[in-house]
Amino acid sequence: MSASIRVLSCLALFTCSFSALAGEAWVEESNAITAEVMRAQAQFAPETFSSLGVESVDGEIMDLRAETYERSQQQLLDLIAMLEQRATTVEHPKAAQDVQILIGSLRDQHRSTELQRRHMLTYYNLPQTLYFGFRALLDPRNNPERYPAALERLSKYTGRADGFEPLTRLARDRTAERLADPGLLGPFRLEIENNLENVPRFLAGMESTFAESGLEGWEDDLALLSEQLTGYAEWLRTNVLPRARDDHRLPEEIYADNLANFGVDLAPRDLIQAAQLGFADLQRQMQSIARLIAAERGWPSADYRDVIRELNRDQVPEEDVLAVYRNRLAELEAIILEHDIVTLPDRPAAIRLATEAESAASPAPFMSPPQLTGDTGQPGEFVLVTSNPTDESGEAMDDFGSLASTWSLAAHEARPGHEMQFAAMLEAGVSEARALYAFNSANVEGWGLYAEAIMLEYLPLDAQLFGLRSRLMRAARAFLDPMLNLGLLEPDQALEFLVDDVVLSRPMARQEVDRYTYRAPGQATSYYVGYMSLMALRTEVELRLRDRFDQRAFHDFLLSQGLLPPELLRQAVLEEFVPAQ
Repeated sequence: MSASIRVLSCLALFTCSFSALAGEAWVEESNAITAEVMRAQAQFAPETFSSLGVESVDGEIMDLRAETYERSQQQLLDLIAMLEQRATTVEHPKAAQDVQILIGSLRDQHRSTELQRRHMLTYYNLPQTLYFGFRALLDPRNNPERYPAALERLSKYTGRADGFEPLTRLARDRTAERLADPGLLGPFRLEIENNLENVPRFLAGMESTFAESGLEGWEDDLALLSEQLTGYAEWLRTNVLPRARDDHRLPEEIYADNLANFGVDLAPRDLIQAAQLGFADLQRQMQSIARLIAAERGWPSADYRDVIRELNRDQVPEEDVLAVYRNRLAELEAIILEHDIVTLPDRPAAIRLATEAESAASPAPFMSPPQLTGDTGQPGEFVLVTSNPTDESGEAMDDFGSLASTWSLAAHEARPGHEMQFAAMLEAGVSEARALYAFNSANVEGWGLYAEAIMLEYLPLDAQLFGLRSRLMRAARAFLDPMLNLGLLEPDQALEFLVDDVVLSRPMARQEVDRYTYRAPGQATSYYVGYMSLMALRTEVELRLRDRFDQRAFHDFLLSQGLLPPELLRQAVLEEFVPAQ
Protein backbone atom coordinates (compact mmCIF):
# COMPACT_ATOMS: atom_id res chain seq x y z
CA MET A 1 0.00 0.00 0.00
CA SER A 2 1.04 3.62 -0.34
CA ALA A 3 3.58 4.93 2.13
CA SER A 4 1.17 7.48 3.61
CA ILE A 5 -1.38 4.78 4.38
CA ARG A 6 1.38 2.56 5.80
CA VAL A 7 2.51 5.39 8.07
CA LEU A 8 -1.03 5.94 9.32
CA SER A 9 -1.54 2.21 9.77
CA CYS A 10 1.50 2.20 12.05
CA LEU A 11 -0.16 4.99 14.01
CA ALA A 12 -3.24 2.84 14.40
CA LEU A 13 -1.17 0.06 15.93
CA PHE A 14 0.73 2.16 18.42
CA THR A 15 -0.95 5.45 19.23
CA CYS A 16 -3.90 7.05 20.93
CA SER A 17 -5.78 10.34 20.63
CA PHE A 18 -6.98 12.05 23.76
CA SER A 19 -9.50 14.45 25.17
CA ALA A 20 -8.36 17.98 25.83
CA LEU A 21 -6.84 18.84 29.18
CA ALA A 22 -9.37 20.67 31.31
CA GLY A 23 -8.88 24.41 31.02
CA GLU A 24 -6.11 24.17 28.42
CA ALA A 25 -7.33 26.37 25.58
CA TRP A 26 -4.22 25.70 23.50
CA VAL A 27 -5.02 21.97 23.47
CA GLU A 28 -8.52 22.66 22.16
CA GLU A 29 -7.10 24.93 19.46
CA SER A 30 -4.50 22.34 18.50
CA ASN A 31 -7.06 19.53 18.42
CA ALA A 32 -9.36 21.57 16.17
CA ILE A 33 -6.54 21.99 13.64
CA THR A 34 -5.59 18.32 13.90
CA ALA A 35 -9.22 17.33 13.33
CA GLU A 36 -9.18 19.17 9.99
CA VAL A 37 -6.15 17.15 8.92
CA MET A 38 -7.68 13.87 10.09
CA ARG A 39 -10.97 14.51 8.29
CA ALA A 40 -9.12 15.16 5.05
CA GLN A 41 -6.84 12.14 5.30
CA ALA A 42 -9.74 9.88 6.24
CA GLN A 43 -11.00 10.27 2.67
CA PHE A 44 -8.19 7.98 1.49
CA ALA A 45 -7.75 5.70 4.52
CA PRO A 46 -11.04 5.64 6.48
CA GLU A 47 -10.37 2.18 7.94
CA THR A 48 -7.26 3.53 9.64
CA PHE A 49 -9.09 6.47 11.19
CA SER A 50 -12.01 4.23 12.14
CA SER A 51 -9.55 2.03 14.04
CA LEU A 52 -8.37 5.18 15.83
CA GLY A 53 -11.97 5.72 16.97
CA VAL A 54 -13.26 8.19 14.35
CA GLU A 55 -16.77 6.74 14.19
CA SER A 56 -17.99 8.97 11.34
CA VAL A 57 -15.98 6.92 8.82
CA ASP A 58 -16.76 3.43 10.21
CA GLY A 59 -18.68 2.44 7.09
CA GLU A 60 -16.31 3.96 4.51
CA ILE A 61 -13.55 2.16 2.58
CA MET A 62 -10.12 3.04 1.22
CA ASP A 63 -9.89 4.98 -2.02
CA LEU A 64 -8.16 2.93 -4.72
CA ARG A 65 -9.80 4.62 -7.67
CA ALA A 66 -7.77 5.89 -10.62
CA GLU A 67 -4.99 8.40 -9.84
CA THR A 68 -5.17 7.69 -6.11
CA TYR A 69 -1.44 8.41 -5.82
CA GLU A 70 -1.67 11.78 -7.53
CA ARG A 71 -4.78 12.82 -5.62
CA SER A 72 -3.48 11.78 -2.20
CA GLN A 73 -0.12 13.49 -2.79
CA GLN A 74 -1.84 16.69 -3.84
CA GLN A 75 -4.01 16.53 -0.74
CA LEU A 76 -0.89 16.34 1.43
CA LEU A 77 0.55 19.43 -0.28
CA ASP A 78 -2.75 21.29 0.20
CA LEU A 79 -2.83 20.36 3.89
CA ILE A 80 0.78 21.48 4.36
CA ALA A 81 -0.05 24.85 2.75
CA MET A 82 -3.09 25.22 5.03
CA LEU A 83 -1.01 24.45 8.10
CA GLU A 84 1.74 26.86 7.09
CA GLN A 85 -0.91 29.57 6.94
CA ARG A 86 -2.28 28.54 10.34
CA ALA A 87 1.24 28.70 11.78
CA THR A 88 1.19 32.50 11.25
CA THR A 89 -1.87 32.96 13.47
CA VAL A 90 -1.38 30.46 16.32
CA GLU A 91 -0.06 32.26 19.39
CA HIS A 92 0.46 29.70 22.16
CA PRO A 93 3.98 28.20 21.86
CA LYS A 94 2.77 24.62 22.37
CA ALA A 95 -0.05 24.94 19.86
CA ALA A 96 2.47 26.44 17.42
CA GLN A 97 4.77 23.48 18.07
CA ASP A 98 1.86 21.13 17.35
CA VAL A 99 1.29 22.79 13.99
CA GLN A 100 4.94 22.21 13.14
CA ILE A 101 4.56 18.58 14.23
CA LEU A 102 1.66 18.21 11.81
CA ILE A 103 3.60 19.86 8.99
CA GLY A 104 6.61 17.63 9.61
CA SER A 105 4.48 14.47 9.66
CA LEU A 106 2.72 15.33 6.40
CA ARG A 107 6.01 16.18 4.71
CA ASP A 108 7.41 12.84 5.83
CA GLN A 109 4.37 11.06 4.41
CA HIS A 110 4.70 12.90 1.11
CA ARG A 111 8.41 12.10 0.85
CA SER A 112 7.99 8.44 1.76
CA THR A 113 5.15 7.93 -0.70
CA GLU A 114 7.13 9.59 -3.49
CA LEU A 115 10.16 7.37 -2.81
CA GLN A 116 8.04 4.23 -2.86
CA ARG A 117 6.41 5.37 -6.10
CA ARG A 118 9.77 6.09 -7.72
CA HIS A 119 11.44 2.79 -6.84
CA MET A 120 8.98 0.07 -5.91
CA LEU A 121 6.36 -2.09 -7.61
CA THR A 122 3.84 -1.89 -4.80
CA TYR A 123 0.85 -4.17 -4.36
CA TYR A 124 -1.94 -4.38 -1.81
CA ASN A 125 -2.01 -7.16 0.79
CA LEU A 126 -5.79 -6.91 0.97
CA PRO A 127 -6.61 -10.05 3.00
CA GLN A 128 -4.46 -8.91 5.91
CA THR A 129 -5.52 -5.26 5.64
CA LEU A 130 -9.22 -6.08 5.61
CA TYR A 131 -8.94 -8.59 8.44
CA PHE A 132 -7.34 -6.06 10.77
CA GLY A 133 -9.82 -3.37 9.71
CA PHE A 134 -12.79 -5.57 10.58
CA ARG A 135 -11.17 -6.80 13.77
CA ALA A 136 -10.60 -3.20 14.93
CA LEU A 137 -14.19 -2.18 14.16
CA LEU A 138 -15.75 -5.29 15.73
CA ASP A 139 -13.44 -5.25 18.74
CA PRO A 140 -15.39 -6.35 21.87
CA ARG A 141 -14.07 -3.24 23.62
CA ASN A 142 -15.96 -0.98 21.18
CA ASN A 143 -19.53 0.21 21.55
CA PRO A 144 -21.68 -2.43 19.76
CA GLU A 145 -23.63 0.39 18.13
CA ARG A 146 -20.63 0.75 15.80
CA TYR A 147 -20.82 -2.85 14.59
CA PRO A 148 -23.47 -2.47 11.82
CA ALA A 149 -21.07 -0.21 9.92
CA ALA A 150 -19.05 -3.37 9.21
CA LEU A 151 -21.94 -4.62 7.06
CA GLU A 152 -21.92 -1.35 5.10
CA ARG A 153 -18.17 -1.61 4.65
CA LEU A 154 -18.47 -5.24 3.59
CA SER A 155 -21.00 -4.46 0.85
CA LYS A 156 -18.76 -1.69 -0.49
CA TYR A 157 -15.72 -4.00 -0.59
CA THR A 158 -17.62 -6.54 -2.69
CA GLY A 159 -19.02 -3.92 -5.08
CA ARG A 160 -22.62 -4.78 -4.22
CA ALA A 161 -23.25 -1.31 -2.79
CA ASP A 162 -24.44 1.24 -5.34
CA GLY A 163 -21.63 3.24 -6.91
CA PHE A 164 -18.83 0.91 -5.80
CA GLU A 165 -16.59 -1.47 -7.68
CA PRO A 166 -15.08 -4.55 -6.03
CA LEU A 167 -12.01 -3.45 -4.08
CA THR A 168 -10.03 -6.38 -5.43
CA ARG A 169 -10.60 -5.12 -8.99
CA LEU A 170 -9.40 -1.62 -8.09
CA ALA A 171 -6.33 -2.99 -6.30
CA ARG A 172 -5.51 -5.17 -9.29
CA ASP A 173 -5.92 -2.22 -11.67
CA ARG A 174 -3.61 0.03 -9.63
CA THR A 175 -0.92 -2.65 -9.53
CA ALA A 176 -1.36 -3.50 -13.22
CA GLU A 177 -0.63 0.14 -14.08
CA ARG A 178 2.74 -0.25 -12.41
CA LEU A 179 3.60 -3.64 -13.90
CA ALA A 180 4.20 -1.95 -17.23
CA ASP A 181 7.32 -0.24 -15.82
CA PRO A 182 10.21 -2.76 -15.93
CA GLY A 183 12.48 -0.46 -13.91
CA LEU A 184 10.47 -0.84 -10.71
CA LEU A 185 11.78 -3.15 -8.01
CA GLY A 186 9.42 -6.05 -7.35
CA PRO A 187 8.48 -7.29 -3.87
CA PHE A 188 10.85 -9.54 -1.94
CA ARG A 189 9.97 -13.12 -2.87
CA LEU A 190 9.68 -14.38 0.69
CA GLU A 191 7.32 -11.52 1.55
CA ILE A 192 4.81 -12.13 -1.21
CA GLU A 193 4.98 -15.91 -0.80
CA ASN A 194 4.30 -15.48 2.91
CA ASN A 195 1.39 -13.15 2.22
CA LEU A 196 -0.14 -15.59 -0.25
CA GLU A 197 0.28 -18.47 2.18
CA ASN A 198 -1.53 -16.50 4.89
CA VAL A 199 -4.64 -15.73 2.80
CA PRO A 200 -6.68 -18.67 4.22
CA ARG A 201 -5.74 -17.60 7.76
CA PHE A 202 -7.05 -14.08 7.24
CA LEU A 203 -10.22 -15.28 5.53
CA ALA A 204 -10.89 -17.61 8.46
CA GLY A 205 -10.08 -14.76 10.85
CA MET A 206 -12.64 -12.49 9.19
CA GLU A 207 -15.30 -15.17 9.39
CA SER A 208 -14.70 -15.80 13.09
CA THR A 209 -14.64 -12.04 13.78
CA PHE A 210 -18.07 -11.59 12.20
CA ALA A 211 -19.44 -14.74 13.86
CA GLU A 212 -18.37 -13.50 17.29
CA SER A 213 -19.83 -10.01 16.72
CA GLY A 214 -23.47 -11.08 16.94
CA LEU A 215 -24.29 -9.32 13.65
CA GLU A 216 -26.73 -10.91 11.22
CA GLY A 217 -26.81 -10.90 7.45
CA TRP A 218 -23.08 -10.87 6.73
CA GLU A 219 -22.68 -14.42 5.45
CA ASP A 220 -23.42 -13.91 1.74
CA ASP A 221 -21.33 -10.76 1.37
CA LEU A 222 -18.41 -12.26 3.28
CA ALA A 223 -18.58 -15.42 1.14
CA LEU A 224 -18.42 -13.21 -1.97
CA LEU A 225 -15.54 -11.16 -0.54
CA SER A 226 -13.64 -14.34 0.33
CA GLU A 227 -14.11 -15.57 -3.24
CA GLN A 228 -12.89 -12.22 -4.59
CA LEU A 229 -9.86 -12.17 -2.29
CA THR A 230 -8.96 -15.73 -3.25
CA GLY A 231 -9.13 -14.77 -6.92
CA TYR A 232 -7.09 -11.65 -6.22
CA ALA A 233 -4.42 -13.77 -4.53
CA GLU A 234 -4.25 -15.98 -7.62
CA TRP A 235 -3.88 -12.87 -9.78
CA LEU A 236 -0.95 -11.77 -7.61
CA ARG A 237 0.58 -15.22 -7.91
CA THR A 238 0.33 -15.11 -11.70
CA ASN A 239 1.23 -11.47 -12.35
CA VAL A 240 3.25 -10.09 -9.43
CA LEU A 241 5.11 -13.12 -8.07
CA PRO A 242 7.14 -13.47 -11.31
CA ARG A 243 8.44 -9.93 -10.68
CA ALA A 244 9.57 -10.82 -7.14
CA ARG A 245 13.21 -10.25 -6.24
CA ASP A 246 15.44 -12.70 -4.37
CA ASP A 247 17.56 -9.95 -2.76
CA HIS A 248 15.80 -8.52 0.30
CA ARG A 249 17.78 -5.27 0.26
CA LEU A 250 15.95 -2.00 -0.39
CA PRO A 251 17.30 0.97 -2.33
CA GLU A 252 19.56 2.87 0.04
CA GLU A 253 17.43 6.01 0.16
CA ILE A 254 14.30 4.02 1.02
CA TYR A 255 16.05 2.23 3.90
CA ALA A 256 17.37 5.58 5.14
CA ASP A 257 13.85 6.98 4.92
CA ASN A 258 12.56 4.01 6.93
CA LEU A 259 15.08 4.70 9.68
CA ALA A 260 14.11 8.37 9.81
CA ASN A 261 10.40 7.54 9.99
CA PHE A 262 11.06 5.19 12.90
CA GLY A 263 12.95 7.90 14.79
CA VAL A 264 16.47 6.59 14.21
CA ASP A 265 18.80 9.51 13.56
CA LEU A 266 22.09 7.57 13.57
CA ALA A 267 23.82 6.67 10.32
CA PRO A 268 23.62 2.88 9.77
CA ARG A 269 27.34 2.22 10.36
CA ASP A 270 27.38 4.38 13.51
CA LEU A 271 24.33 2.49 14.73
CA ILE A 272 26.03 -0.85 14.10
CA GLN A 273 29.09 0.18 16.11
CA ALA A 274 27.09 1.53 19.10
CA ALA A 275 24.82 -1.52 19.21
CA GLN A 276 27.67 -4.01 18.95
CA LEU A 277 29.39 -2.35 21.91
CA GLY A 278 26.17 -2.54 23.90
CA PHE A 279 25.73 -6.19 22.94
CA ALA A 280 29.20 -7.09 24.21
CA ASP A 281 28.61 -5.28 27.52
CA LEU A 282 25.28 -7.06 28.00
CA GLN A 283 26.87 -10.46 27.34
CA ARG A 284 29.32 -9.84 30.18
CA GLN A 285 26.57 -8.77 32.57
CA MET A 286 24.58 -11.87 31.66
CA GLN A 287 27.60 -14.07 32.20
CA SER A 288 28.05 -12.76 35.74
CA ILE A 289 24.42 -13.54 36.63
CA ALA A 290 24.53 -16.91 34.87
CA ARG A 291 27.47 -18.00 37.05
CA LEU A 292 25.49 -17.22 40.19
CA ILE A 293 22.45 -19.15 38.98
CA ALA A 294 24.49 -22.15 37.86
CA ALA A 295 26.31 -22.30 41.21
CA GLU A 296 23.07 -21.97 43.15
CA ARG A 297 21.41 -24.80 41.21
CA GLY A 298 24.43 -27.03 40.75
CA TRP A 299 24.41 -26.93 36.97
CA PRO A 300 27.59 -28.08 35.17
CA SER A 301 27.78 -25.18 32.72
CA ALA A 302 27.75 -21.52 33.75
CA ASP A 303 27.67 -20.19 30.18
CA TYR A 304 24.73 -17.80 29.90
CA ARG A 305 23.48 -19.65 26.82
CA ASP A 306 23.30 -22.97 28.64
CA VAL A 307 21.74 -21.42 31.73
CA ILE A 308 18.99 -19.79 29.66
CA ARG A 309 18.30 -23.10 27.91
CA GLU A 310 18.04 -24.84 31.28
CA LEU A 311 15.67 -22.19 32.61
CA ASN A 312 13.61 -22.49 29.45
CA ARG A 313 12.84 -26.10 30.31
CA ASP A 314 10.48 -24.79 32.99
CA GLN A 315 7.63 -23.96 30.58
CA VAL A 316 4.23 -22.87 31.84
CA PRO A 317 1.47 -25.31 30.72
CA GLU A 318 -0.55 -23.77 27.89
CA GLU A 319 -3.76 -23.77 29.90
CA ASP A 320 -2.05 -21.74 32.65
CA VAL A 321 -0.29 -19.13 30.50
CA LEU A 322 -2.86 -16.34 30.88
CA ALA A 323 -3.21 -16.88 34.63
CA VAL A 324 0.57 -16.73 35.09
CA TYR A 325 0.89 -13.49 33.10
CA ARG A 326 -2.00 -11.89 34.95
CA ASN A 327 -0.32 -12.79 38.22
CA ARG A 328 2.96 -11.31 36.95
CA LEU A 329 1.17 -8.07 36.14
CA ALA A 330 -0.17 -7.87 39.70
CA GLU A 331 3.32 -8.53 41.10
CA LEU A 332 4.82 -5.81 38.90
CA GLU A 333 2.18 -3.33 40.02
CA ALA A 334 3.01 -4.14 43.64
CA ILE A 335 6.71 -3.45 42.97
CA ILE A 336 5.85 -0.17 41.26
CA LEU A 337 3.85 0.97 44.28
CA GLU A 338 6.39 -0.22 46.84
CA HIS A 339 9.30 1.58 45.21
CA ASP A 340 7.36 4.65 43.99
CA ILE A 341 8.48 4.15 40.40
CA VAL A 342 5.60 5.73 38.48
CA THR A 343 1.95 6.62 39.05
CA LEU A 344 -0.28 3.68 38.11
CA PRO A 345 -3.35 4.39 35.97
CA ASP A 346 -6.86 3.99 37.38
CA ARG A 347 -7.93 1.67 34.57
CA PRO A 348 -7.03 -2.03 34.60
CA ALA A 349 -4.72 -3.68 32.10
CA ALA A 350 -5.86 -6.75 30.13
CA ILE A 351 -4.02 -9.73 28.67
CA ARG A 352 -5.29 -12.13 26.01
CA LEU A 353 -3.94 -14.73 23.60
CA ALA A 354 -3.49 -13.82 19.93
CA THR A 355 -5.62 -15.31 17.18
CA GLU A 356 -3.90 -17.40 14.52
CA ALA A 357 -4.34 -14.59 11.99
CA GLU A 358 -2.75 -12.07 14.36
CA SER A 359 0.13 -14.47 15.00
CA ALA A 360 0.64 -14.96 11.25
CA ALA A 361 0.75 -11.20 10.64
CA SER A 362 2.97 -10.38 13.62
CA PRO A 363 4.55 -13.46 15.24
CA ALA A 364 5.64 -11.68 18.43
CA PRO A 365 3.77 -10.30 21.47
CA PHE A 366 2.29 -6.84 20.99
CA MET A 367 0.12 -4.16 22.53
CA SER A 368 -3.41 -3.53 21.23
CA PRO A 369 -4.52 -0.02 22.29
CA PRO A 370 -8.02 0.77 23.54
CA GLN A 371 -10.56 2.77 21.53
CA LEU A 372 -8.46 5.74 20.62
CA THR A 373 -10.85 8.64 20.09
CA GLY A 374 -13.79 9.10 22.40
CA ASP A 375 -12.33 6.55 24.80
CA THR A 376 -14.75 5.60 27.59
CA GLY A 377 -12.43 3.57 29.78
CA GLN A 378 -11.73 0.51 27.64
CA PRO A 379 -8.52 -1.24 28.66
CA GLY A 380 -5.52 -1.69 26.41
CA GLU A 381 -4.66 -5.32 25.71
CA PHE A 382 -1.32 -7.07 25.99
CA VAL A 383 -1.68 -9.70 23.24
CA LEU A 384 0.43 -12.78 23.88
CA VAL A 385 1.70 -14.57 20.77
CA THR A 386 2.88 -18.12 21.48
CA SER A 387 3.56 -19.43 17.97
CA ASN A 388 4.85 -18.41 14.54
CA PRO A 389 2.48 -20.00 12.00
CA THR A 390 4.80 -19.07 9.14
CA ASP A 391 7.82 -20.96 10.56
CA GLU A 392 8.48 -24.38 9.04
CA SER A 393 11.05 -25.66 11.55
CA GLY A 394 8.50 -27.59 13.57
CA GLU A 395 10.04 -26.29 16.80
CA ALA A 396 8.11 -24.64 19.60
CA MET A 397 8.32 -20.87 20.13
CA ASP A 398 9.12 -21.17 23.84
CA ASP A 399 10.73 -17.75 24.31
CA PHE A 400 7.96 -16.31 26.51
CA GLY A 401 6.68 -19.45 28.22
CA SER A 402 9.23 -19.99 30.96
CA LEU A 403 8.47 -18.58 34.40
CA ALA A 404 11.66 -16.51 34.37
CA SER A 405 10.84 -14.89 31.01
CA THR A 406 7.38 -13.66 31.98
CA TRP A 407 8.58 -10.75 34.11
CA SER A 408 10.28 -8.61 31.46
CA LEU A 409 7.71 -9.31 28.75
CA ALA A 410 4.88 -8.23 31.05
CA ALA A 411 6.88 -5.14 32.06
CA HIS A 412 7.47 -4.22 28.41
CA GLU A 413 3.99 -4.78 26.98
CA ALA A 414 1.88 -4.03 30.07
CA ARG A 415 3.14 -2.14 33.11
CA PRO A 416 5.12 0.03 33.35
CA GLY A 417 5.52 -0.41 29.56
CA HIS A 418 3.25 0.13 26.57
CA GLU A 419 -0.16 -0.42 28.12
CA MET A 420 0.65 2.15 30.77
CA GLN A 421 1.90 4.61 28.15
CA PHE A 422 -1.55 4.69 26.61
CA ALA A 423 -3.51 4.51 29.85
CA ALA A 424 -1.48 7.25 31.51
CA MET A 425 -1.86 9.58 28.54
CA LEU A 426 -5.57 8.87 28.25
CA GLU A 427 -6.04 9.87 31.87
CA ALA A 428 -3.80 12.96 31.70
CA GLY A 429 -4.90 14.10 28.26
CA VAL A 430 -2.52 15.35 25.57
CA SER A 431 -3.11 17.07 22.27
CA GLU A 432 -3.96 14.81 19.36
CA ALA A 433 -1.05 16.16 17.34
CA ARG A 434 1.36 14.97 20.03
CA ALA A 435 -0.38 11.62 20.37
CA LEU A 436 -0.92 10.84 16.69
CA TYR A 437 1.21 12.86 14.33
CA ALA A 438 4.27 13.11 16.58
CA PHE A 439 4.27 9.31 16.79
CA ASN A 440 7.73 7.90 16.82
CA SER A 441 8.73 4.25 17.17
CA ALA A 442 11.94 5.20 18.97
CA ASN A 443 9.89 6.93 21.65
CA VAL A 444 7.26 4.20 21.98
CA GLU A 445 9.58 1.20 21.88
CA GLY A 446 12.31 3.03 23.73
CA TRP A 447 9.90 3.45 26.65
CA GLY A 448 9.04 -0.27 26.54
CA LEU A 449 12.69 -1.28 26.83
CA TYR A 450 13.36 1.44 29.40
CA ALA A 451 10.40 0.10 31.42
CA GLU A 452 12.06 -3.31 31.53
CA ALA A 453 15.32 -1.74 32.71
CA ILE A 454 13.86 0.25 35.61
CA MET A 455 12.16 -2.89 36.95
CA LEU A 456 15.18 -5.18 36.59
CA GLU A 457 16.81 -4.65 39.99
CA TYR A 458 13.63 -5.73 41.82
CA LEU A 459 13.26 -9.07 40.01
CA PRO A 460 14.49 -12.55 40.95
CA LEU A 461 17.94 -13.45 39.66
CA ASP A 462 16.69 -15.75 36.89
CA ALA A 463 14.24 -13.06 35.76
CA GLN A 464 17.11 -10.56 35.67
CA LEU A 465 18.99 -12.86 33.30
CA PHE A 466 16.01 -13.00 30.97
CA GLY A 467 15.57 -9.25 31.27
CA LEU A 468 19.13 -8.73 30.09
CA ARG A 469 18.53 -11.28 27.32
CA SER A 470 15.56 -9.17 26.22
CA ARG A 471 17.80 -6.10 26.01
CA LEU A 472 20.49 -8.19 24.29
CA MET A 473 17.97 -9.06 21.58
CA ARG A 474 17.18 -5.36 21.06
CA ALA A 475 20.89 -4.53 20.80
CA ALA A 476 21.27 -7.36 18.28
CA ARG A 477 18.39 -5.95 16.27
CA ALA A 478 20.11 -2.59 16.11
CA PHE A 479 23.12 -4.00 14.28
CA LEU A 480 21.65 -7.02 12.46
CA ASP A 481 18.93 -4.99 10.74
CA PRO A 482 21.32 -2.46 9.14
CA MET A 483 23.95 -5.12 8.43
CA LEU A 484 21.41 -7.16 6.50
CA ASN A 485 20.17 -4.13 4.61
CA LEU A 486 23.69 -2.98 3.78
CA GLY A 487 24.60 -6.44 2.49
CA LEU A 488 27.16 -7.03 5.29
CA LEU A 489 25.37 -10.20 6.47
CA GLU A 490 23.14 -12.87 4.98
CA PRO A 491 19.74 -13.78 6.50
CA ASP A 492 20.79 -17.32 7.41
CA GLN A 493 23.83 -15.96 9.26
CA ALA A 494 21.62 -13.59 11.25
CA LEU A 495 19.21 -16.40 12.08
CA GLU A 496 21.93 -18.69 13.40
CA PHE A 497 23.45 -15.84 15.43
CA LEU A 498 20.07 -15.18 17.06
CA VAL A 499 19.63 -18.87 17.88
CA ASP A 500 23.18 -19.41 19.16
CA ASP A 501 24.14 -16.16 20.91
CA VAL A 502 20.82 -14.49 21.75
CA VAL A 503 19.36 -17.91 22.60
CA LEU A 504 16.07 -17.49 20.74
CA SER A 505 13.96 -20.37 19.54
CA ARG A 506 14.18 -20.96 15.82
CA PRO A 507 10.59 -19.75 15.18
CA MET A 508 11.31 -16.55 17.13
CA ALA A 509 14.60 -16.05 15.29
CA ARG A 510 12.80 -16.58 11.98
CA GLN A 511 10.26 -13.85 12.71
CA GLU A 512 13.13 -11.57 13.73
CA VAL A 513 14.93 -12.02 10.40
CA ASP A 514 11.63 -11.61 8.55
CA ARG A 515 11.11 -8.35 10.41
CA TYR A 516 14.52 -7.00 9.37
CA THR A 517 14.23 -8.08 5.74
CA TYR A 518 10.63 -7.42 4.72
CA ARG A 519 8.04 -7.00 7.47
CA ALA A 520 9.43 -3.63 8.65
CA PRO A 521 13.05 -2.99 7.62
CA GLY A 522 14.58 -0.45 10.00
CA GLN A 523 11.88 -0.58 12.69
CA ALA A 524 13.66 -3.11 14.90
CA THR A 525 16.53 -0.66 15.44
CA SER A 526 14.22 1.83 17.17
CA TYR A 527 14.01 -0.11 20.45
CA TYR A 528 17.66 0.20 21.37
CA VAL A 529 18.01 3.71 19.93
CA GLY A 530 15.00 4.91 21.92
CA TYR A 531 16.27 3.17 25.05
CA MET A 532 19.71 4.81 24.73
CA SER A 533 18.03 8.19 24.27
CA LEU A 534 15.88 7.83 27.40
CA MET A 535 18.75 6.56 29.51
CA ALA A 536 20.98 9.41 28.34
CA LEU A 537 18.21 11.90 29.13
CA ARG A 538 17.71 10.46 32.61
CA THR A 539 21.45 10.66 33.28
CA GLU A 540 21.49 14.30 32.20
CA VAL A 541 18.52 15.12 34.43
CA GLU A 542 20.05 13.32 37.44
CA LEU A 543 23.28 15.25 36.86
CA ARG A 544 21.39 18.55 36.93
CA LEU A 545 19.09 17.76 39.88
CA ARG A 546 21.26 15.46 42.01
CA ASP A 547 19.37 14.71 45.28
CA ARG A 548 16.29 16.56 44.03
CA PHE A 549 15.74 13.91 41.33
CA ASP A 550 12.40 12.14 41.82
CA GLN A 551 12.02 9.15 39.51
CA ARG A 552 8.22 8.96 39.80
CA ALA A 553 7.88 12.64 38.91
CA PHE A 554 10.31 12.14 36.02
CA HIS A 555 8.44 9.13 34.66
CA ASP A 556 5.03 10.80 35.09
CA PHE A 557 6.28 13.81 33.16
CA LEU A 558 7.63 11.65 30.32
CA LEU A 559 4.29 9.87 29.95
CA SER A 560 2.35 13.14 30.08
CA GLN A 561 4.12 14.41 26.96
CA GLY A 562 2.42 12.07 24.52
CA LEU A 563 4.53 10.31 21.90
CA LEU A 564 6.98 13.06 21.14
CA PRO A 565 10.14 12.17 19.19
CA PRO A 566 13.31 12.11 21.31
CA GLU A 567 14.57 15.60 20.47
CA LEU A 568 11.25 17.27 21.37
CA LEU A 569 10.94 15.16 24.50
CA ARG A 570 14.40 16.21 25.66
CA GLN A 571 13.51 19.85 25.03
CA ALA A 572 10.35 19.54 27.15
CA VAL A 573 12.20 17.80 30.00
CA LEU A 574 15.01 20.38 30.16
CA GLU A 575 12.80 23.44 29.68
CA GLU A 576 9.83 22.41 31.84
CA PHE A 577 10.53 19.48 34.15
CA VAL A 578 14.02 20.40 35.39
CA PRO A 579 13.17 24.02 36.29
CA ALA A 580 9.98 22.87 38.04
CA GLN A 581 11.96 20.45 40.20
